[in-house]
Amino acid sequence: MKRYAPVQGVLALCILMSLFGLPFLRFAPNRLLTGEGLSWWQAPLGPGHWACVLPLGWLLSARWPGNRFARGADMLVAVLWLLLLPWLAGTTARQWVPDADSLARVSLGAGFWLSWGLAALLLSERLREAGWPLWRRGLIWGATILLLVGEGLVGALDDLSLLREYGNHQDAFELAFGQHIRLVVFSVLPAVVLGALLGMAAARHNRLQGPLFAVLNLIQTLPSIALFGLLLAPLAWLGERLPASGIAGIGMAPALLALMLYSLLPITRGTLAGLQQVPAAAVDAARGMGMSPRQILWRVELPLALPVFLAGVRITAVQAVGLAVVAALIGAGGFGTIMFQGLSGSALDLVLLGVIPVVAMAIAVDLLFKLISAGVARHD
Repeated sequence: MKRYAPVQGVLALCILMSLFGLPFLRFAPNRLLTGEGLSWWQAPLGPGHWACVLPLGWLLSARWPGNRFARGADMLVAVLWLLLLPWLAGTTARQWVPDADSLARVSLGAGFWLSWGLAALLLSERLREAGWPLWRRGLIWGATILLLVGEGLVGALDDLSLLREYGNHQDAFELAFGQHIRLVVFSVLPAVVLGALLGMAAARHNRLQGPLFAVLNLIQTLPSIALFGLLLAPLAWLGERLPASGIAGIGMAPALLALMLYSLLPITRGTLAGLQQVPAAAVDAARGMGMSPRQILWRVELPLALPVFLAGVRITAVQAVGLAVVAALIGAGGFGTIMFQGLSGSALDLVLLGVIPVVAMAIAVDLLFKLISAGVARHD
């Protein structure tokens, strides 16, 4: 048995170093200036200061990595840390910017982001070591996120620059959220159908695999901006010929088509790999029972290939969440609109307002498909 958990010890030390060696927050006279760093000890006096002893507890508990009580205490402390840091940041922002109409901004600093992110990694590591099923780990993370949202709803974080940007762009944020969801859903769904059909065709006809994957690999290597540009002229021509279709060289149509093309490779490859790993004995047994080729496909091959196929869909969905950001450059909307608006105005918190939901959405999609895959594996 290990007598010390090196990963936990290193993470705890890094949290302490980031907390005391990097600015916890940044104060600026307005949203465009970088401003000055505020250290941990410039936060208002209160219980938040004593949170710095929590990583010391992780260092001590690392001495007993296999102890269930120590592991549970570490998880509880990590959740408290993830909740306490934003609360302390909001309290400090209220002290430095007491006037709600002030142009001054208090932004989250590198010390906050690094220590918060490392604590999240530590919680993830301890949950993994506990060997809990995926749904239980997801429940812990879901409860933590709900409590963080609760902090925002009660106004504890209202004076942070990130929340002020949200208040100023709430309508644009809600519009971008809906557009981003549509971009992902309406590009991945047709890609799943087409990719599955291409994968099944490649599995039945080996000669198709070479040219098919040559084309799909070429599409995957094209930069997204270049692919948008290649689609602009033909879609504009098609829109002129079919004005009632609503198709144009810019907007939602080229974005959906490009995202669908990018999604084909992992789904097609996953379908082919899944069908290829089906045991030949299972197919022979089904054929011996008198099943037709269609029955063998639907009742034997596809169920056995489903876990690998779902892995390809998971990769595709997460990839589409990220690539949909670039679609804002051709007028398709989504969170990329907010992000690029922040970049053009040198407003870092506005950039984060567009980036953080994309990261959260990608993690949520990944977790969703992992839960589905775990359910399929358990059913098998």
